Amino acid sequence: MLRWLLATAHLLGLGIGLGAVWARARLIGAAPLDRTVLRRVFNADAWWGAAAVLWIGTGLWRLFAGTEKPTAYYLANHAFYAKMALLGAILLLELWPMVTLIRWRVALAQGQVPNTEPARMIATISYAQAALVVLMVLAATAMARGLG
Repeated sequence: MLRWLLATAHLLGLGIGLGAVWARARLIGAAPLDRTVLRRVFNADAWWGAAAVLWIGTGLWRLFAGTEKPTAYYLANHAFYAKMALLGAILLLELWPMVTLIRWRVALAQGQVPNTEPARMIATISYAQAALVVLMVLAATAMARGLG
């Protein structure tokens, strides 16, 4: 039962994350970025973060607790390393948008108007991250079928 629940939560995290980062990209790429749109961007960004915690948390649990397959299986699988490299790329790409959006949140909370010039770049990064999530799913399904 635990295996099933962990696998379900892991996949839901990926699905929620894909939808959230896509929504963030669509919203932040829209003009103008008024207070209402920014709040929607922040909401999508929060879902993106929650999804990352869910899929990374359940992924680590599945990896180290051996609930699905032994840890040695993952560490000997090239598809697993591809999936981890894709996750690493997503996380590296997220550093600048995360800091920027935190600054925007703080500015809005202080009654200031944030500098939204970087919005299009964040949208582009978000679309790239969505593509990487899809590639992660491809690597995961390959791994689940013994490929790699």
